[in-house]
Amino acid sequence: MNRRLPRLAAAGFSLAAAVALCAPASASTGPAGGADRAGRGSAVAACAAFRPAAPEGAVVESVAAAAVPAGTFEVPGVLPLGGYSVTDVPAHCEVTVTLTHPGADDRARVQVWLPLAGWNGRFQAVGGTGYAAGDIGAVAVAVKQGYAAATTDAGVYTTGWDGSWGLDPQGRVDAALLENFASRSVHELALVAKQVVGDGYGGSAFHSYFNGCSTGGRQGYVEAQRYPTDFDGINAAAPGINWNQFEVATLWPQVVMKQEHTYPTTCEFDAFNRAALRACDRLDGVADGLIGDPDRCDFDPRRLIGSKVLCEGEEYTIDAADAEVVRRIWDGPRDGGGRRLWYGLPVGADFSALAASAPVDGVPTGRPFTVPAQWVADFVLKQPGFDSADLTYQQFERIFRAARAEYDTVIGSRDADLSAFRDAGGKLLTWHGSADQLIPTRGTVDYRERVEARMGGAARVDGFYRVFLAPGVAHCGLKDGGVDDLAALTAWVERGQAPDVLHATLTTADGRSVARDLCRYPMVSRYTHGDPAAADSFRCVRP
Repeated sequence: MNRRLPRLAAAGFSLAAAVALCAPASASTGPAGGADRAGRGSAVAACAAFRPAAPEGAVVESVAAAAVPAGTFEVPGVLPLGGYSVTDVPAHCEVTVTLTHPGADDRARVQVWLPLAGWNGRFQAVGGTGYAAGDIGAVAVAVKQGYAAATTDAGVYTTGWDGSWGLDPQGRVDAALLENFASRSVHELALVAKQVVGDGYGGSAFHSYFNGCSTGGRQGYVEAQRYPTDFDGINAAAPGINWNQFEVATLWPQVVMKQEHTYPTTCEFDAFNRAALRACDRLDGVADGLIGDPDRCDFDPRRLIGSKVLCEGEEYTIDAADAEVVRRIWDGPRDGGGRRLWYGLPVGADFSALAASAPVDGVPTGRPFTVPAQWVADFVLKQPGFDSADLTYQQFERIFRAARAEYDTVIGSRDADLSAFRDAGGKLLTWHGSADQLIPTRGTVDYRERVEARMGGAARVDGFYRVFLAPGVAHCGLKDGGVDDLAALTAWVERGQAPDVLHATLTTADGRSVARDLCRYPMVSRYTHGDPAAADSFRCVRP
């Protein structure tokens, strides 16, 4: 049976993997016999509008419930924001709780899905992507795996691309909606949804998890930083932490091309990546179509000067200006004194999202990626429609510093003190693609290193927080089931089995699928012997 539910504003986007967040079946193995040790039932007694207590500072405006038969869930929207199907979703009870905050004129909807039978005893909250706070498609997948699951739209009705909700009709930043999106709504989701789960099954979930990538990853880190008891385990992939640094920094390629008066074609950008791959592929001991450790790749783009590239029947010659644009994009933004502001595009990552351009009346013009462009226009400058394709180096630096000054405490998501989360027994697991074209991988490493410096070194931090880097993987590129992250997290939380590796399936530059164990940071993968497509042909070593 096909059906389409009313659109929840939490239908987000993932540029690299818009469909089907999947985890291995082992991640959804519940308590023996379908009920946990305390005797909570695995079936919902009755699908009803369970009315939870309102979180502090909020009011429950309405509660609705509907019993939905098993079938295929059509995720609302158009790719990459939606428009796909989740098959074999079991019969479930959908409870929608609408919250408002007095004086804010907001309405944040929390949607909770309860499997009518076969509940695995766990609760999973899912995060969003872009400017969307949640993802209803991911809820359907989690329910299919046996979880009671929930998400929130944070009151920012959006497809994920659109951040125009940030300004009110008077052109001022809507502080209440920004607070919802930045931190408040996921916390309220946790409080409300866990009450609904408890009412539905006659007892609370025996473990609660958060699962998200990109914006969802950032939301997971905010939970660990600000609300350390909300979740036992947090799976936060490719996290959008260091929000002000990376959001503004992702406009840097546009600034560089404008200021250097050079707009390389996609074919020319691809030629630099192919050359970097040839130069650095063997650093892990074997030519396998992957740059295992981009930080060690010292390929100088000037080596391509004079090379010819054929693009759509036209021949281009790479010149010094092209090489300088690529060098600056890889290096990342710097201030007028040459000091680093943030990290650049990883070597090997696709240029097309952040360094896009198009001719206007025959003249090359930049096309900034919409998420950072809207952040700068609407939130930082309060000038809707501002064209960040024309920024100078000096304007970029001023905007970068202004964004940090105004919003770091609101949405920066970079607090390195995770002691309360650690003391609560929480576990935080992150993987990040080393070829992430939207969020610089090095920013996640930077955060992890700051946590180590704050909390006593790597060995102590590894007890509750681990990071895994995925060679050759683009933004959220393993969220189609290419990694056993959720299974590893549940084993860590429930059985104390801290993961040293994550089992993943990677795609090489020539499109082959290979098995690889992602190493726990700071370890990196090195080839030993055997088939380069087999995970056991590699081992994790110190870089």
